[in-house]
Amino acid sequence: MRLASTGYTIELPEWVADELADVDEVIDDRVERMRLVHRLADRNWREGNGGPFAALVAETATGRIVSVGVNVVLASGISSAHAEVTALGTAQRAVGTWDLGAAGLPAHELVVNWRPCVQCYGATLWSGVRTLVVAGSGPELEEITTFDEGPMREDWAAQFVARGIEVVDGVLRDEALEVYRAYRAAVDADGLTVYNARTGA
Repeated sequence: MRLASTGYTIELPEWVADELADVDEVIDDRVERMRLVHRLADRNWREGNGGPFAALVAETATGRIVSVGVNVVLASGISSAHAEVTALGTAQRAVGTWDLGAAGLPAHELVVNWRPCVQCYGATLWSGVRTLVVAGSGPELEEITTFDEGPMREDWAAQFVARGIEVVDGVLRDEALEVYRAYRAAVDADGLTVYNARTGA
């Protein structure tokens, strides 16, 4: 048997470098880190790369940005190419290990513009980050965007805490909702692709 493919890559779109050109390497204010995530998320769907989602990994103590990620499902054709996966993977490549909590490394945090979906929940648990910062965690994301985030546990935050990962919720929540509402308006007007799990046949 000859395999049709023996690997794949997930790459950030070229516009991300332009978007980061005026951004300092160190953003010591967590609110400002989230503001950057919202900025990337809003541009991402407008560029057609994927959904209105972005993330970044930073050193918690210093605010040094290690990586950013945006959702590139549509651009890559890879269903797992979510913002968190992209940000975590590029951070792990940058520091040289799969474990962002390894001995000798500074504590890292993942900053995301909503609670992770069921896939990214697992990816975050196993990444080694010591803090998860989210803009919000309620049903609004799914209600507004119509994305299916999967069968998330009700005690999702407690499960992070049990594994030594602090959860910070509600950072610039209203700004996240503004991005989702703009995206939904475009979905309704232009028929943008909302990729979801199949429901039934």
